[in-house]
Amino acid sequence: MANHASAKKRIRQTAKRNARNRHIRTTVRSVVKRVRAAIDAGDKTTAQESLGKAVSLIDRAVAKGIYHRRAGSRYISRLTQRVLALA
Repeated sequence: MANHASAKKRIRQTAKRNARNRHIRTTVRSVVKRVRAAIDAGDKTTAQESLGKAVSLIDRAVAKGIYHRRAGSRYISRLTQRVLALA
């Protein structure tokens, strides 16, 4: 357990940051799951709408440092390819 005030503050900051990052990460995963479900169902319009929201949230997560920029680009690229493959 922390004894110094600075260490206690660090623990509080880490907990707050951890909760914020977890919320953003789970939100991104949920939206990506929605896109994949629409793709599996063959619903092109829903997949395209969900893709727009997913791209926005992934970009925001990358900007906040939750995902690496290349990982974010990879997720967006793979999702977009799958949506475009629906014809």
